[in-house]
Amino acid sequence: MSNKERSTDLKGGPGHIVLLAVVFAVPVLKLAWTLGGGGAASEAFVAMEPANWPDVLIGMLLNDALLASVLAVVVSRTSYAYFAARGGARIHADTPTAHTVVQAAVVPLTCALVVGAFHGLWWGVAVGLVSYALRLGVIAEYRTGRRERDSGRRSHTSPSGWLERTADGASVAALLLAAAALPVIALAEAVDGRSWTSIVECDVNTGHGDERARLVELARKGNGVVGWDIARDEVVNGLHCQVSEDDGVRAPLWRA
Repeated sequence: MSNKERSTDLKGGPGHIVLLAVVFAVPVLKLAWTLGGGGAASEAFVAMEPANWPDVLIGMLLNDALLASVLAVVVSRTSYAYFAARGGARIHADTPTAHTVVQAAVVPLTCALVVGAFHGLWWGVAVGLVSYALRLGVIAEYRTGRRERDSGRRSHTSPSGWLERTADGASVAALLLAAAALPVIALAEAVDGRSWTSIVECDVNTGHGDERARLVELARKGNGVVGWDIARDEVVNGLHCQVSEDDGVRAPLWRA
């Protein structure tokens, strides 16, 4: 199979690119905007240590049910389409449809349980149903000939039945979620000015005695925390900390 014959799902399409941006770039933007600039983000990243860097993305997902839900749906569908294009569709060509559709439900069910555990039953149900529907759309594309089983290339013939049109509709819906909805939601979460982690009020030694300060928690050290002092714009060590109910650090971009 030549490079020209490789399918979009196999070589990477909008879904793959957006997922990489959300995982790597958006957390950095979240840190930079929330703390007030690139220099602040650099200091915070050093203070957090590499092992704690994924906490930014995890915190964003825990704080925003919509972002977590859309990301789960996109990951579920993109991974399924990718492995189908790598030969999964050909391997399961002779497998009974009932067996294939049952297998396709495993990851959507897992995503539903995870999202539901953190954001509530109905978010989990929505994620499970949408993820499963889009995976069924991938199955329908291959079963109806809308995609070639050997190469994953999309057929350019006009749909002749309702199942083919449904498969096309699911493909368009997946593209809109991955290329439009996910980046918009992720960017909005990155610049909303809310902390991705706990805001704590701690005693901080300023050189003139201990003062109470409001910190963005970056890491825990012994019986205290390493945090970003919101008022002084610097990394400090805090003791005798208490979690604050207000997670706002600065105004969101649309109000700045």
